Amino acid sequence: MFDFKNSTVDTLVQTKTKRSSHVFVEFPEDPELYSPEIHVQEIIKRHGSSEWRAGVLTNELHGHLGIYAIIGVKMGMYAKELLGTKPDEVRITSYAGSHPPLSCMNDGLQVSTGATVGHGLFKVAGGTENRPEATFSCWNRSITLQLKTEYLIRIQNDITEGICRYGLHSERYWEHVRRLAIRYWLEFDRHEIFYQL
Repeated sequence: MFDFKNSTVDTLVQTKTKRSSHVFVEFPEDPELYSPEIHVQEIIKRHGSSEWRAGVLTNELHGHLGIYAIIGVKMGMYAKELLGTKPDEVRITSYAGSHPPLSCMNDGLQVSTGATVGHGLFKVAGGTENRPEATFSCWNRSITLQLKTEYLIRIQNDITEGICRYGLHSERYWEHVRRLAIRYWLEFDRHEIFYQL
């Protein structure tokens, strides 16, 4: 009889299922590998390695440190916790639309959950009234999360301030957005910033 417990196959299967990265042997958390203004250790300590990893990957995919991309990461992470799901087990309908800046939330939702357009697990709802909200479904259970009004107003006011000061497409405006995204990543707790509808 074949002994699976002591087999190399069993070791490989266990390692594969425990590993969260498919390319990295270990996801980098050394602050020296990141821009100095990124609060690596504080973000990891406050929000955990999983949110850190999803945030880094999202913003690299997104092309800049984005406010709504970070909100999407936090929303996706929180939804997975509430549903008790693993990556690639949840279907998402996003109400963030397809026009920036709000639609940037979609990138964070996909990366943090593994529910991607390519996997057929992610769709953007049609309609003209876009909002920072998404419905997550898995195993005949669904939850809907929406960014709380006070956080949405704060973000909108901070973005408007940057537009008024620097102009919408100036380099200084994008530096302003980056500073805000870093601050929100550190300060906003995913367990506190969403309504569960």
